[in-house]
Amino acid sequence: MANGCRSSVARIVLMAVAICSLAAEHTCAWELTPELIQPDESVEIGNRLELFVDRHLIDRLDGTELRLHHPRPEQKVIAFDKPWEGAFCGYTTVIRDGELLRMYYRGLPGAGRDGTDAEVTCYAESKDGVQWTKPNLGIYEIGGDKNNNVVLSGQTPASHNFSPFLDTHPDALPKQRFKALGGTSAGLIGFVSADGLNWKRIQQEPVFTKGIFDSQNVAFYSQSEHQYVCYFRTWTETGYGGFRTISRTTSENFVDWSDPVAMTFGDTRYEHLYTNQTTPYFRAPHIYLGVAARFMPGRKVITAEEAEKIGVDPGYFGDCSDAVLLSSRGGSEYNRTFMESFVRPGLGLENWVSRTNYPALGIVPTGENEVSIYLQKNYGQPTSCLQRYSMRTDGFASIHAGYASGSVTTKPLTFDGASDCELHINHATSAAGSIRVELQDVQGKSIAGFRLDDSQPIIGDRIDRVVTWKEHSDLKSLAGKPIRIRFVMQDADLYALQIR
Repeated sequence: MANGCRSSVARIVLMAVAICSLAAEHTCAWELTPELIQPDESVEIGNRLELFVDRHLIDRLDGTELRLHHPRPEQKVIAFDKPWEGAFCGYTTVIRDGELLRMYYRGLPGAGRDGTDAEVTCYAESKDGVQWTKPNLGIYEIGGDKNNNVVLSGQTPASHNFSPFLDTHPDALPKQRFKALGGTSAGLIGFVSADGLNWKRIQQEPVFTKGIFDSQNVAFYSQSEHQYVCYFRTWTETGYGGFRTISRTTSENFVDWSDPVAMTFGDTRYEHLYTNQTTPYFRAPHIYLGVAARFMPGRKVITAEEAEKIGVDPGYFGDCSDAVLLSSRGGSEYNRTFMESFVRPGLGLENWVSRTNYPALGIVPTGENEVSIYLQKNYGQPTSCLQRYSMRTDGFASIHAGYASGSVTTKPLTFDGASDCELHINHATSAAGSIRVELQDVQGKSIAGFRLDDSQPIIGDRIDRVVTWKEHSDLKSLAGKPIRIRFVMQDADLYALQIR
């Protein structure tokens, strides 16, 4: 018994030592893990506005989630009711040019004439994004009369999908302040304009031919990548096989373009993306947002009798579509953070036909706290029109916390601090909700003076709110140093942040 007892005690001691050693190993590993994060691995945000449309800044979500928000349907702003417009108008672009909003769209009264001289490019303008006018420009004679709003005619096939942009290249010539691409199977034709109304070709032959192009192919000058980029239609298989998808090409001069690169979508499944409508977000141009048309071929919703009732063309009610949100930070990758619909088709048989609900290119400010997008509605119907949708500024998505408190912690971030700088947030809480903010070092240790207990609770709903800790807000002492930001939230949404 004595030997057995001593043996048992020895086994217990050995087990205890093993357990302690194992615990020590885990403790050691836990302590070392944060030190593996080096300062040069931090995310440099400078003084840029950052939207929570992806996980670029996010390290941990604890009791919170990334939530997609949905635009509110507003009034119909354009009826495609001119003889040269009609039921098959589409591929709309909206551009803010100073105090003026400019709109361009295809005019096509009848089906089956894609890429022909039956197509024209039409123009409208607005000062507030709500009231739009179609000026009589007198540029082209249509039906024997120059009293029309046509800015391009007879430039086959460019009017099929003519898509202009305001060139922000620092060396852009005044006579080429506006640029555009348009064309179908033969390639994309380049255009330039000084005033956005009178357009001419850069050269007679297309500037880019390595794609399919049977969609709206969009281009812009990227201020973050310092080059022109174009997002255009391709397919996942040879020719027109597989899924409609998106590829990208780049250019230094808008004439010579790189070989195309297929865009990737992370680990999400392919869907037919009919248009991509990728554009730099005007408040954060390093983030590209795409309000894309998701096409569901063969997904028939309404009957032949219902189609006849709303007057849709017989060939255009066998499919349906809606709008989804894409984002990118340059390069060949899209983030499909949200697979659900950004804008659902909505009530009414007229919203469930082929190629309706296609978004216009462009996200524009239409109020102090509001941005707008536009969707074409009632495609292939006598009531074909464009409708405005609105949402809060930066309000595409948010970090959301319910009534039970939760938090989000960022990756290590570094920011500029040439002058006094503060943390600004775009947020909303309920009357009972709140947001508190803590700054941490790379290892997750709270920084003196910026601890959670020092944070002034943030309550309310503001596009721009400065975060304070015990009556101070200056972050200059932390400039250039990697820090984490931890938001503790209750019944609240955090849409964006900026240190400036």
